[in-house]
Amino acid sequence: MSTEGFAPRIERAASSALQTLKLENLPFGKYFTEHKLVADHIDGAWRDVRITPYQPFEIHPSMSALHYGQAIFEGIKAFRTSDGGVAIFRPGENLKRFNRSAARMEMPEVPAALFLDGMKELIRLDQAWVPDFPEHSLYIRPFMFATDHYLGVRPSETYRFMVILCPSGPFFMEPQRIFVERHYVRAVEGGVGFAKTAGNYGASMHAAAEARKRGYDQVLWTDPVEHRWVQEIGMMNVFFRIGDTVVTPALDAGTILHGVTRDSLITLLKEWGRKVEERPISLEELTSAYDAGELREVFGSGTAASVSMIRELGFEDRSMVFDPGSFEWAKALRQGLSDIREGRVSDTHGWLQRVL
Repeated sequence: MSTEGFAPRIERAASSALQTLKLENLPFGKYFTEHKLVADHIDGAWRDVRITPYQPFEIHPSMSALHYGQAIFEGIKAFRTSDGGVAIFRPGENLKRFNRSAARMEMPEVPAALFLDGMKELIRLDQAWVPDFPEHSLYIRPFMFATDHYLGVRPSETYRFMVILCPSGPFFMEPQRIFVERHYVRAVEGGVGFAKTAGNYGASMHAAAEARKRGYDQVLWTDPVEHRWVQEIGMMNVFFRIGDTVVTPALDAGTILHGVTRDSLITLLKEWGRKVEERPISLEELTSAYDAGELREVFGSGTAASVSMIRELGFEDRSMVFDPGSFEWAKALRQGLSDIREGRVSDTHGWLQRVL
């Protein structure tokens, strides 16, 4: 840490769980590294940047985030590269999205020196936790929440920013069964669908639980007015290969998350000479393409999932079933992205930020 006075004070953990924990095939989001980064926003400025042992902390029962939902987060990954180093995948894009979320939720901006340099310093300290296995990574979770001790509906005057780390094995590797949701709503135009705010995910859980009761893994969200225009799959952006064109919903309505992985896949597809369209997609178009044998691949994308194959889109009255083993383009995208992130091919886009 070297800029704008954000060099943290560091309190090292007394011991490491790595003495008894193997990093291969760990479940996502369950085990955390020894340290966390913390900073507090008080009187209009970020203060007391510190790296401390990972442990619980006390909160006040009237803390604003608990009552009014001012809380945002990001998801980023660091990878062990083929030369033994460590690199973070496109964290600058996550910083931009984090601050767009902050602006929408009337929260303070987090400077790059705190967000980016802070996580790099944290990863250097806990570098032994970065797995060295295929399809493994160190998941990075920056988040911010309101900390005022006050019951009143207004933006908080104080906030806490934190970064925590967890090693993870392969996630969403098995092809998914997806229920097309035409009752519950994820986002509306003018709302917060483009922001990674905690409430978006809390509000999605009931629909996902109902889908699981039907035997599905997640839901495909549709628009809130007609329930015929595709939005997202669960926590992922969604892509459809129709003929020799890849189609994904446009972002201009503000109801869909600006996925960093989504943007990366679009870039790779265009470089490979594939036709990509970002535009509205109706359920009628999908069912017609399926019936004509033209809906060849369906897959989701996200930081946790990378590229996740979809083996079924189920409606209340019918289903569309696919053979993920035949998904040539989705498989190539998963491998291409993995090769870049793990340093097996040249990073011509400047997507990797080296930590070690």
